[in-house]
Amino acid sequence: MGIAILAFLAVFLLVASGGFLLFYREVMLRRISDAISPHPKEKRLSSAVEKAKSSLGGLMGTVEGLIPRTDKEVSVLVQRLTRAGYRNESAVKIFRGCKVVAPLVLVLLVLVSGAASYFNAFFVYLFALGGGYLIPDFILGSKIKKRQKAITRGLPDVLDLLVICMEAGLSLDQATARTAEELSMSQPEICDELTVVVLEQRAGRPRSEAWKHMSERTGVESLSNLVSMMVQTEQFGTSIAKMLRVHSETLRTQRVQTVEEMAAKTTVKLVFPLVLFIFPALFVVTLGPAAIVMMESFSAVTK
Repeated sequence: MGIAILAFLAVFLLVASGGFLLFYREVMLRRISDAISPHPKEKRLSSAVEKAKSSLGGLMGTVEGLIPRTDKEVSVLVQRLTRAGYRNESAVKIFRGCKVVAPLVLVLLVLVSGAASYFNAFFVYLFALGGGYLIPDFILGSKIKKRQKAITRGLPDVLDLLVICMEAGLSLDQATARTAEELSMSQPEICDELTVVVLEQRAGRPRSEAWKHMSERTGVESLSNLVSMMVQTEQFGTSIAKMLRVHSETLRTQRVQTVEEMAAKTTVKLVFPLVLFIFPALFVVTLGPAAIVMMESFSAVTK
C-alpha cells in the first residue's frame, strides 16, 4: 500500500513539474515576444476583434438570406451604412441579419414577460414583429444624423488647419493628409473621410472627383457647397486658401445664426408646457382657497 502511494506521488510530481515547465516556457515566450514587438496586446486584441467581426458576419450572412432583396435596395443600404461610418463588407449582412433577429428577440420577450395575456395577443405580436423589423432602421438613421452633425460641427476647424498648412507652404493634397493626421483625435468623423480622400488621390483619382465622392458619401450640405466652391476656384485659378478661410467664416456665422434661431424658438415652444402644466397649478394655488371659502359660505346660507 505504501509503495502504491509513493508511486502515485512520484507520478503526480512528474506531471505537475512537466506542466509547470510548459507553463513557464509559454510565459517566457510571451515575455520575449512582448520585448520584441512594441504593442503585441493591441495586435492580439485587434486580431480577436477582426475574428469576432468575421464570425458575426458569417452568422448574420446565413440569417439575412431569409429576407428578399434587390440590387437597388442593397445599393441604398450600402450608401446609408457608409454615411453612418460602416464601410466593412460584412456590415450589410450584419444589418440585414439584425432585421431578422430583432423581431424574434422581441417576440421571445413578449412570451417570457407574458404581455400578450394583458392585451390582445395578435396586436402585441404584430407590434413586436413590426417594431423589431424597423428598430435597426431607426438606429441607423440616428447614427447617420449624429455623424453628419459631427462632420458639420468639425468642418470649420478642419478648414482653419487647412489654411494654416497651405499658408505654411504645403499643397492642398499635403495639407489634407496633415490635417487628417493632426485632427484624428478631436474630429475623428471628418478626418476619417479626409483619409479616404487622400487614399483615393494616391490611387490616381483626380482631386475634384475625390472630394465629390466625399460629399456624396457623407450627404452633408456644407461639404457639397465646399466641393462646388473648390471646383470653381480651381477652374478660375483663384486662391484656394482664401476661399477656405471665407467658407470657414461663413460656416461659423451660420452656426451662430442657427443657435440664435433655436433660442428665439424657445419662447414659442414654452407656451405648451405653460398652458398644460404650470397654469393649472397656479390656478389651483390662487383660486383654490377662494373656491373653498365660497363653498363654505354657500353651504352656510343653505342651512
